[in-house]
Amino acid sequence: MPGLAPSEIRQQFPIFSHHPELAYLDNAATTQKPRAVIDGLAAFYEKQNANIHRGIYSLSAQATLQYEQVRRKVAALIGAPGPGSIVYTSGATAGINLVASSFLLPRLRPGDEVLISAMEHHANLIPWQMACRQAGARLGVIPMSPVGELDMAAFRQMLSGRVKMLAITHLSNTLGTINPVEEMTALAHRKGIPVLVDGAQSAAHLEIDVAGWGVDFFAFSGHKLFGPTGIGILYGRAEHLEAMQPVIFGGDMVRNVTFEETSFAAPPQRFEAGTTHIAGVIGLGCAVDFVSRLDRPAVRARVEALGQYARALLAEIPGLRFIGEARQAGAIVSFVLDRVHPHDLATFLSAEHIAVRAGHHCTQPIMQYYGIPGTTRASFTLYNTREEAERLAAQVREAQKFFT
Repeated sequence: MPGLAPSEIRQQFPIFSHHPELAYLDNAATTQKPRAVIDGLAAFYEKQNANIHRGIYSLSAQATLQYEQVRRKVAALIGAPGPGSIVYTSGATAGINLVASSFLLPRLRPGDEVLISAMEHHANLIPWQMACRQAGARLGVIPMSPVGELDMAAFRQMLSGRVKMLAITHLSNTLGTINPVEEMTALAHRKGIPVLVDGAQSAAHLEIDVAGWGVDFFAFSGHKLFGPTGIGILYGRAEHLEAMQPVIFGGDMVRNVTFEETSFAAPPQRFEAGTTHIAGVIGLGCAVDFVSRLDRPAVRARVEALGQYARALLAEIPGLRFIGEARQAGAIVSFVLDRVHPHDLATFLSAEHIAVRAGHHCTQPIMQYYGIPGTTRASFTLYNTREEAERLAAQVREAQKFFT
């Protein structure tokens, strides 16, 4: 397994051998894939491909075993009590939608409230907004400060008996803010309010302990954890999953079917209708193996230090303003540059083989709050280097000269 040095880790990611000049700083959108994940996907399709469950032959039995073993790996990674609480989805978005439709909506009544924060990704905003609209409930928004920190005093005041759900991001994809989800969960639970945490950004970078925190649901995507696209995880407390009904129907999620009546399988299988992304699950298992072998606290410390280094370099550029300066933050750096549109800056950087993201990052309310059309966002992970941060800052300076 690679050591902590980014040069050693970087060698595990084949894309950099094909693009040696690439400074890939768009990890909040998706991460690159290590050789172990690529090989695991290829090996499944080349040597082991079969559909899972009910196949009375060795290939199917092997595929089923691998598929179910990944639940145990994921449960261990996020501190879940067992594999029965791990539901495979197509991504964090699908997991959040499932909770909104199956868990919340049947319980939501006119006059009820759902709480989210002012910094949510659209995927953790729109499902709750639609549920509230359908039920005649209200969507409450926890305010934040100009530096991108939640107003915890306001949050405490908003926790009333009318609130039926708290849905909060762990690590903001735009601001980099790390929210105190354990504290917020404890406060919500005192009022009997269930909590969903959007872990799309945090699963790859922070230590997760869903059982220790007591959260009711936790959703994340495989492709931001160095795994394949099209696969995600929804953790749910057992009592909630047992009470939830499926919203997608078909094969492999039933106990018994007649023309008059259908009974559903126990969780998590009842939420996995049809042929799921079996290879994606296998690939996600390889990704979990990859990150589990790392010294995760040490990697987190190095990556966050790298983000701080990039901020320090960028802060020296006149006319550059950061969007999001929370005290507790991950290695996500969003900024605007006077008289340079974020799209123009990203295009300029691309010509220098620096990949960043520009726009509203699926957080349009954040842009409205700051009165800007979008930001340029550089997001770092374990294979990034100080040299790449230096290249970023140097080329932002060059772009400033070019455009102004």
